[in-house]
Amino acid sequence: HRGGGSGGFLEHIFIHAARELFGIHGASIHYRPLKNKDFQEVTLERDGQVLLHFALAYGFRNIQNLVQKLKRGKCPYHYVEVMACPSGCLNGGGQIKLEGESSKEELQQVERLYESLRAEEPEQNQAVRELYEHWLGGWGSARALQVLHT
Repeated sequence: HRGGGSGGFLEHIFIHAARELFGIHGASIHYRPLKNKDFQEVTLERDGQVLLHFALAYGFRNIQNLVQKLKRGKCPYHYVEVMACPSGCLNGGGQIKLEGESSKEELQQVERLYESLRAEEPEQNQAVRELYEHWLGGWGSARALQVLHT
């Protein structure tokens, strides 16, 4: 997936679903903040019709709002990435705090580093392909589903 920061799974699943379900290659991702920057959504549209509707919900307040929508049956999303930390994992309690920089500056610096990483789709990685072929009996095999899916 792109980089390694928060939102990476959403981006990978979004791009993969766009390609596999709708034949759309290279789908672009544009986040639209809803109530705040920690609750955003992404849509894939074709001819004015919404094909995919995903969201990011970071921080407990946004998670609580999402849960309330789910309880009321008002959650329109096909997929939601949820993280307890405000601003996602890169702002988590386990991160080393740098001296002399504000948390906001530090978070922006770490986000820039993750964004600079080369993006690679896991299914295109040769090592992953070999793992599936030699250890799991092929892509989509019963063993792969048993070992890798919950």
